[in-house]
Amino acid sequence: MGGKAEKGTPKYIANKIKAKGLQKLRWYCQMCQKQCRDENGFKCHTMSESHQRQLLLFADNASKYIDQFSKEFSDGYLELLKRQFGTKRVNANKVYQDYISNRDHLHMNATQWETLTEFVKWLGREGKCVVDETEKGWFVAYIDRDPAAVAAQEAKAKKEKMDKDDQERMLEFIEKQVERGKKGTSSNETEYTEFKRESSQERITLSLKRKVDDKKPESLSSSALKLSKVKEESSSKRQKAEENRSKQSALDEIMQMQERAKEKANRKDYWLTEGIIIKIVTKSLGDKFYKRKAVVERVVDKYAAQVKLIDEGVKLKLDQNHMETVIPSQGRAVRFVNGAYRGHAGLLRDIDTDNYCCDVEISEGPLTGRIVKGVQYEDISKMAL
Repeated sequence: MGGKAEKGTPKYIANKIKAKGLQKLRWYCQMCQKQCRDENGFKCHTMSESHQRQLLLFADNASKYIDQFSKEFSDGYLELLKRQFGTKRVNANKVYQDYISNRDHLHMNATQWETLTEFVKWLGREGKCVVDETEKGWFVAYIDRDPAAVAAQEAKAKKEKMDKDDQERMLEFIEKQVERGKKGTSSNETEYTEFKRESSQERITLSLKRKVDDKKPESLSSSALKLSKVKEESSSKRQKAEENRSKQSALDEIMQMQERAKEKANRKDYWLTEGIIIKIVTKSLGDKFYKRKAVVERVVDKYAAQVKLIDEGVKLKLDQNHMETVIPSQGRAVRFVNGAYRGHAGLLRDIDTDNYCCDVEISEGPLTGRIVKGVQYEDISKMAL
């Protein structure tokens, strides 16, 4: 028996299911956009007259068709990335699997890229995505260049800057109040002295008798007067000391609140800053660039940067995960790249290699001269000359 299966039979249903799902890629003809079910069907298609005409058209201008297929593939991939993931960082292979799940998708073997890795690198070179390679494979993040999205992002950045400026003014005002309070308390320092008697044989007598007449009460002895005066002085000194301690505790509390507010406002998950020196720590670029130092010339979308090697002048575009900060020797200029004092310049004063931290003296702005202790290595980096 030949011909098609009757409608409603199990074979008819099985054929419909096979035709609906994805078939093998090697039995697909991109020029004719025809999917064959098996090797025999694909062989019959390649010998058909319509396929031969399509091959003649392709032979006349092969680059035109390859460019057209490449553009269609990249547009479909980017459209899916933008619509489903937005600007989030996602595994490139996951996006590709979602893309090929559509039966009518354009196959990669018809484009100018042989592998997904080559396609991802091309996206990074063209500036369409931010790409980086990790142990789990290549990751991509879509760069949204829509005017409305760019305007919204600029408005958000402007609002954050205004909020930060208001907060910095408030913190500066609090710092001035703290310094003024310190100056006021430093002039009222007290000194405690030991009470000494003039003679060990001397007795202290107190008269508690009260006379009825209007005569003046008998005067106390000189030693009794001295004792009462010393007691009054000691009590007043204790009171002043307690007041000073309460003032100092209040000032310390204000300073701690100020530090916590700064840390919360300026602690981010990105740290790249223009004008600092970094070290390349990825081996994906080869041993030639591993452990080399470079200067950050331009920050791209907060998490990537264009850097220039110090020795050769070669320019690279790297993700922040492929770089680390550089700690100079004592007395050299550094820049805070994260934390409470983000953006401030300073001088490295001391390095604690056991705890991986250092002390930095701020060298610019209203906080000039303040020494920040216990700064982590990843929060500062050497400044370029």
